[in-house]
Amino acid sequence: MPQREGIARPLSHGCHSGRMSSVRQPAVAGVFYPAEPGELRAQVDQLLTQHPQATVPNLRALIAPHAGYRFSGAIAASGYNCIPVTGPLRVLLLGPTHRMAIRGVADPAVAAFATPLGEVPLDAEMMTAVRKSPAVVAAPQVHAQEHSLEVHLPFLQRLAAKAAVPLTVAPLAVSEVTPALAAQVIHRALAAAPDALVLVSSDLSHYLDYAQAQLRDAQTIERMLRCDAQLIPGDACGVRPVNGLLHHASAAGWQAELVAAANSGDTPYGDHDRVVGYASLAFTAPRPDSMTPQGGAE
Repeated sequence: MPQREGIARPLSHGCHSGRMSSVRQPAVAGVFYPAEPGELRAQVDQLLTQHPQATVPNLRALIAPHAGYRFSGAIAASGYNCIPVTGPLRVLLLGPTHRMAIRGVADPAVAAFATPLGEVPLDAEMMTAVRKSPAVVAAPQVHAQEHSLEVHLPFLQRLAAKAAVPLTVAPLAVSEVTPALAAQVIHRALAAAPDALVLVSSDLSHYLDYAQAQLRDAQTIERMLRCDAQLIPGDACGVRPVNGLLHHASAAGWQAELVAAANSGDTPYGDHDRVVGYASLAFTAPRPDSMTPQGGAE
């Protein structure tokens, strides 16, 4: 069975008070991906090499899966290979909450995220901008055991290392918010960092049989390609950040394209009775300077 959902917790309210811890330590190293740095580096590099994809000009956003690498790593790598890394890699990283839900978007309230490959500093400009949103609350407890953001960092670290460029991230766990409020957070971040990439972490359907999952996921992908921001939790576990991105992308005139899709039953490690779906999608601007404001932004 693919490593996936955590245990749901009751809704809580975050706050902006409290002392900021310096570094958020990895929670799923050795479970979702290797804990030994050399092994992790080799696995990520192998995935990126084995699943080549031409870089996408005017790339503004990606949706990529967050399961264990042996299940979704190939689909994730196909998405990452779309990124044209030609300068500092700045990423607004949005994912769902699996273990603890809050009313809002969870700010990790740290200076950096660590993986076995080292520390990734938070992007100061983007974090300052998004913290002005009433939807964003300091909630390090939400991030402490959350895997949906962490599993993307080694891929980003290897892309940045290969291109010899710095990497910064603005990692936010999107919980109980509307698509418009999630889109507003994206708008604030991109207003502060127009060159940033939006990376949304989400898997697709969960625990359907293989044929049902293929049908359900195909329908969900088709809706994503139309930037339909009314997906429901059964469509994708990252439905809230996904809907926020789709809301923003529709108003900004971004175009979506499917990069790759599969499910856990397509791997040697999954059966066909209960599968989890995965897809990578790329979103491009109609022109390099396209930053059209979207609905829900101030």
